[in-house]
Amino acid sequence: MDHNSTSINNPKPEEAHNFICDDDHGEETVEKEDDQSVEKLFESKEVPPWQKQLTFRAFFVSFVLSVLFTFIVMKLNLTTGIIPSLNVSAGLLGFFFVKVWTKFLDKSGLLKQPFTRQENTVVQTCVVASSGIAFSGGFGSYLLGMSEAIAKTSTEGNDSQNTKNPALTWMIGFLFVVSFLGLFSVVPLRKIMIIDFKLTYPSGTATGHLINSFHTPLGAKLAKKKVRSLGKFCSFSFLWGFFQWFFTAGDGCGFVEFPTFGLKAYHNKFYFDFSATYVGVGMICPYLINISLLVGAILSWGIMWPLIEKRKGDWYSATLPSGNLHGIQGYRVFIAIAMILGDGLYNFVKVLGSTLLGLYHQIRDKNTGSAIPVGSNSSPPNTSSVSYDDQRRTRLFLKDKIPTWVAISGYTIFAMISTATLPHIFHPLKWYYIVVMYIFAPALAFCNAYGSGLTDWSLVSTYGKLAIFVIGAWAGASHGGVLAGLAACGVMMNIVSTASDLTQDFKTGYMTLASPRSMFVSQVIGTAIGCIVAPCVFWIFYKAFPDLGTVGSQYPAPNATIFRGIAILGVEGFSSLPKHCLTLCYVFFIGAVVINGLRDIVGPKWARFIPIPMAMAIPFYLGPYFTIDMCVGSLILFIWETVDKAKANAFGPAVASGLICGDGIWTLPSSILALAGVKPPICMKFLSRKDNARVDTFLGN
Repeated sequence: MDHNSTSINNPKPEEAHNFICDDDHGEETVEKEDDQSVEKLFESKEVPPWQKQLTFRAFFVSFVLSVLFTFIVMKLNLTTGIIPSLNVSAGLLGFFFVKVWTKFLDKSGLLKQPFTRQENTVVQTCVVASSGIAFSGGFGSYLLGMSEAIAKTSTEGNDSQNTKNPALTWMIGFLFVVSFLGLFSVVPLRKIMIIDFKLTYPSGTATGHLINSFHTPLGAKLAKKKVRSLGKFCSFSFLWGFFQWFFTAGDGCGFVEFPTFGLKAYHNKFYFDFSATYVGVGMICPYLINISLLVGAILSWGIMWPLIEKRKGDWYSATLPSGNLHGIQGYRVFIAIAMILGDGLYNFVKVLGSTLLGLYHQIRDKNTGSAIPVGSNSSPPNTSSVSYDDQRRTRLFLKDKIPTWVAISGYTIFAMISTATLPHIFHPLKWYYIVVMYIFAPALAFCNAYGSGLTDWSLVSTYGKLAIFVIGAWAGASHGGVLAGLAACGVMMNIVSTASDLTQDFKTGYMTLASPRSMFVSQVIGTAIGCIVAPCVFWIFYKAFPDLGTVGSQYPAPNATIFRGIAILGVEGFSSLPKHCLTLCYVFFIGAVVINGLRDIVGPKWARFIPIPMAMAIPFYLGPYFTIDMCVGSLILFIWETVDKAKANAFGPAVASGLICGDGIWTLPSSILALAGVKPPICMKFLSRKDNARVDTFLGN
């Protein structure tokens, strides 16, 4: 999305394990820019002032879509942590619902203001901002990792001062005091990012092209067809989820437990679980991501874990339960963490180096007599050598300035409020830890926003893990270091994530002539909606499914265990690892760095054949079952592209989004049924012939 977490082009290490897939297939602009510029197509249409871009209907539609997308992101967070880009869906559904609204009013003679691409951009921004909180809020990672249920998987750091169970009140309060700081931290630098440095922001640019295409005659017609396809597959996915529910009366029941490749493979989690969500995710994620996941699944669950399990009683105690971090689960979690940290460190150094080098060249190439323009104290650039599109976009982008004093005052006020508030929510997180983070946070937010503008790579989770290690080690094990580290992770992730999201939105607004003020207000309102909706949606899951976060449950929340494992490593050191685990961690950490380096050395032509370490690491802990679903999605898309590439490119994202949305919508009634104590009527299980004979004998007696 890192959610959040919006992305279009490159597979990125944003959320090494809260992995965010990018949409390589669907950002096709309907009318290509040839000799005629985009802005000349819209020249006859008046650009409304920023106040009129913020309409009641836009925010009403945004709220409805925010609830829907929050359910979808939350489900993905709590199952695998793999979150596809939902930009296409947000833009498409926002266009459709407001268009239906205005068409109805027009026929009634009550339409006072037409639907514009600027208003469409406001909807897109608000929805992505609110649903992004479902990721950056840590409901499937650091926040759930604080709970006693997750802490019980380890003997280290599971005392009362290192745990905090979720509660609706403190979660909402926490999000409100930390989620707005990132927005204010980058506002003064918006002109530098967008106009002076001309950063590409591939996600924001592609989203802008998408929205522009909707508001051309041909684009509107194609958008309606896409919405129709999305609706068909959304309905199918919802009904399929409803149908499957009837067969899940007990543990291990239903289509999700179908032993596709046999019972031995099923025991090692190699099976197709008929998940419409992950088939759709597979259609959106690039082929290399899905192949990397499959390679990681085969390496871990096909080779390594069966071999290590043969050492039970030697390498680890044979009496430990399967979910204990001192047993086989420790190898799964900590080796995955080693790969994630190796990949994250490599990409952190790489992107930081690119950022610093880019900044050096930008500053060196400027006239030495001129200062870097900041905020509202900047002059328009020389327009003699730029296109008509850029001239018009730049003029309108600079027209509605956000005063620098607003940004500085907002950051200072929220920093003071959160510094006073957070120690009361998390007692081990002392006020001076927070002050130190807030001193460095704007610089880190700028680096992340600048890096995502250059490469479309966001390192939100990497900055969060950095905070875990620094603050956790500073607090110490005996003073609640695990809880302090996880809370610090939440503070840093929220700041860095919202900062990069806002700069992407500024770029989208630049492309669609939406005012920076309307973008900022929309992001603030979307963030506020997310701070309320996301905890409420999580609370529904938390109350409806008591085994949330448990290995093997419907919602195992793998990243909660991984984040807590990282916090334990930061506080306790390597003493918490099982036998030979540290050696294997070194091997896979170095391997992740080497593979990333090799991918950069050989270049894009050959790198597409080399797996991505961070994607390989995900199934190490979770298992291959969702990987099979995603590879099926890739296979469907590959066959479709072979038969009709143009149609697959145009409608593939809509079909995939429909599969994801329908299954996501089903989680709401399924949660309500679980809360009401309504049980499915049938249990469908698959047994071996030997077990079946024993059951028949037992029932016969």
